[in-house]
Parts: sequence; structure tokens; C-alpha cells
Amino acid sequence: MSEVQKHPEEHGKGYKKLSKQTTLEQVLDVATSFEKTARDFYTLLIPKVSKNIRYLVEELAIEEEQHYNLFKGLRDDPDVEAQLKQKIEIPKEDHKFSDYVHLPELKPPYDDQSILQYALGREHAAMVQYHSLAENTPEGALKSVFQFLALEETEHKNELEKIYYEVVHSGGV
Repeated sequence: MSEVQKHPEEHGKGYKKLSKQTTLEQVLDVATSFEKTARDFYTLLIPKVSKNIRYLVEELAIEEEQHYNLFKGLRDDPDVEAQLKQKIEIPKEDHKFSDYVHLPELKPPYDDQSILQYALGREHAAMVQYHSLAENTPEGALKSVFQFLALEETEHKNELEKIYYEVVHSGGV
């Protein structure tokens, strides 16, 4: 009788644990797509938003471009290349992060509140995801990047919340 037949419950636990893991390479691919989608979305939105928040959308496009370039550059880093095959636990909120890889369907007129709500949701998902990745990633360049981005996304979210309050509750920026 095989070990699996003797202890099927232990085999199931091992499979469940493995199914909750991913490689750092897969994480890097999703994070790169996440940042590229954001950059493209905000860039396309710049001429379509009100002047009240255009500066904000321009800033978001630039920041997302910087994040995208950061991830693309990591591919060439020998320290990162050595880490890419390592497995880590998939963050609990991974589905929310992955949802933002796809562009939303915003139709004209583009109101400030809808755009700010989308941006807030996106920044929140990024903040949670990068915090979780920073906790689960072994020491090295990727962990440092995830820690940096977790803090940066937290700052973005806090700033967006202030602007959202001003726009929605106070009648404008």
C-alpha cells in the first residue's frame, strides 16, 4: 500500500498547500501587467477628464510608468533572476489585484467621482497585494521592491482619499 493510500488526508493537505503557491516569476509577470494596464488607462484618460483632476491622472500615469519600468528592469537583474523560480504563498487578496489587470469600461461623460473611485480601488488592491508579497517573499531585491511599493501605494491611496473627499464632499478640489 502506498503512502498516499495509507494517509490520504496528508496527501490532500500537501496538494492544497502547493495549489496556494506561485513562483516569483509569475508574480512579477502579473505585477508588470498590473502596472502596464494602469499606465495605459491613466494615459488614455488624461484628455478626457475634467481639469479639476487632470493633474492627478497625469501624476498617476507617470507613477504607474515608473512602476512598470521598475518591474521590467528587474528582469535583467541577476539577483532577481536567481529568485524567480522560488515559490511563495499566493496572497489572499490576489483575485482583487488580478481584477485590475483588465481595464474598466468607463463611458463618457467621465465624472471625477467615478475615476477617483476606480483609482482608489486600484491603489487599495495594490497596497494590500504588495504588503502581502513583501511579507511572503524571501530576502532579496524583489522583497525590497515589494516593500517600497507597498509604502508608495499606501501614500497614493491616502492622497487619493483626501482628493476624493474634497471632490465628492466639498464640491471640488
